[in-house]
Amino acid sequence: MPRLSTRVRSLKPSATLAIAAKAKALTRQGVPVVNFSLGEPDFETPAPARRAAERAIEAGQTHYAPTIGDPETRAVVAEKLVRENGLRGVTGDHVAISSGAKHSLYLVLHSLLDPRDDAGDVLLPTPSWVSYAPISELAGGRVVELPTTPESDFKISPAQLRAAITPRSRVLMLNTPSNPCGTMYTPDELRALAAVVAEAARTVAPELIIVVDEIYEKIVFGGIEHLSIGSIPEVAERTVTINGLSKAFAMTGWRVGYAACPGEFGLALMRGIDALQGQMTSCIPAFILPAIRAALKECGAETEAMREAFARRARLIYDLASGIPGLRCPRPTGAFYIFPDVSAFFGKTSPGGAAITDSLSFGAALLNEAHVAVVPGVEFGSCGGDHVRVSFACSEETIKAGMGAIARFTASLR
Repeated sequence: MPRLSTRVRSLKPSATLAIAAKAKALTRQGVPVVNFSLGEPDFETPAPARRAAERAIEAGQTHYAPTIGDPETRAVVAEKLVRENGLRGVTGDHVAISSGAKHSLYLVLHSLLDPRDDAGDVLLPTPSWVSYAPISELAGGRVVELPTTPESDFKISPAQLRAAITPRSRVLMLNTPSNPCGTMYTPDELRALAAVVAEAARTVAPELIIVVDEIYEKIVFGGIEHLSIGSIPEVAERTVTINGLSKAFAMTGWRVGYAACPGEFGLALMRGIDALQGQMTSCIPAFILPAIRAALKECGAETEAMREAFARRARLIYDLASGIPGLRCPRPTGAFYIFPDVSAFFGKTSPGGAAITDSLSFGAALLNEAHVAVVPGVEFGSCGGDHVRVSFACSEETIKAGMGAIARFTASLR
């Protein structure tokens, strides 16, 4: 009988998708579900971006474009990175546009890693977004988790990073602000990590590259300035910055991501991505390219309005979560998630008779009995098992209803 590849058979089923499917099934049955599982803004794409795409379609811009984006759009992305992020020396030639930040990450890691490579370790602070580890492993990397705790706001320390680096280390993966944790590194913390990488590159790990996912860079509200680690001179030319338009511009369905890296290595990396993407998806839809330019150049007011709304929601959900006995989490400072510890409820039983033994059973019982969907923390790395991710990319009314239901559910456990 034919069989699937080892590559596919080794992928773990996603508990996130299982929760989402169950939530949708309940909704179809007429059950009102509060869905805290979605990492998707509930806002409309800003009008300037929509209008730009419409005009491009009407003008006949519906044919193939250059694989990693046309020169004009890549130049606009580069200008944004220089102006807003301080990435010196980045030009359009140092940028590749792909089908979402996830695709950009896939392309970057497949361009950096080789199966059976002696220098193929991916240092991954956890809890981390669900796709970092599988994509790293698909590319031939070996994931080395750097576990964190709520007490550190889920951030690694320079000493922890220094101890983890070996001659095998090839990629340090960073995500700030963080999905799922809702926290972010301060500029001084990033400078300290950059100093460790620069020192290691001179000594034990000369091929070590920082890959930083900044998809939530504009959604900050905790008084911490966002700093791009790629702007720090000592690691600038060994930092690949990944970003996109999904979160800050409410353009998840447009599938726009990009990767950038300055210097000669950056040029070589973009050529590699161009070749690899050319054998995969080729270009993104040509009429989306003008929308990218419009979003980056004309939609600052809209993104700021969304940021302010997320800031209000962050204060609301943190206050409500803090009022639930047994629930604890760091104050959110970026992105649109909280990541509370629910281990105080392990060993209890729900009114419906479900035994709560871990975050998976907690999430399942919460959905089945209280009709609130959250994502079990086990999805985000080994140290996330005591937690659940709660997204506040929804209205304040929804937040109040959902957190009220969680409070009543946890109080009912015996």
